[in-house]
Amino acid sequence: MWRRFRLTSGVRSAAGLALLAPALSGCVYGFNAGTGFQLETIAILPFDNETTRLELTQEIHELLLQELPSALGLRLAGEEVADAVVRGTIRDYSLRAPNYRPGAQQGDRPEVLQREVTLVVSVEVLDVAENLILWDNASLRTVGQYLEASEAEDVGKLEALELLVQGIVDGLQSNW
Repeated sequence: MWRRFRLTSGVRSAAGLALLAPALSGCVYGFNAGTGFQLETIAILPFDNETTRLELTQEIHELLLQELPSALGLRLAGEEVADAVVRGTIRDYSLRAPNYRPGAQQGDRPEVLQREVTLVVSVEVLDVAENLILWDNASLRTVGQYLEASEAEDVGKLEALELLVQGIVDGLQSNW
């Protein structure tokens, strides 16, 4: 049996005020590390690239610009006015075949079933006002996978790039 509850006007008013209070207070959400840093803006610099895959610089930069600020509750800003700066270096990009089937006959080529894209970067997030490193990782490694028969390398690369963004978010949030 379902019962209908009626809220008194006082309870409705209190509930409405509780829901509107954050919006009316002008409160701006920002990244607040456990050590007391209050950040509202972030600049993301293009990463240096030590690989032969020159397109990675732009792909990583665009994905970080698109995903990182909202994941951290920050706004994008120019390097000269930002509260924090993200910079890094792409150290390695490699492909390997961890899953394959040996050839049926001696001398037959093995059949590759799955490939992996491995991306290694060094990343640093700096609090500009305090000139303090909030988080860094000299060898953040991510791996994306794709099926050789039905998918392209770009599928594995995108997975590795998305895991890179998540790794940066997780690293920063571990300092909260």
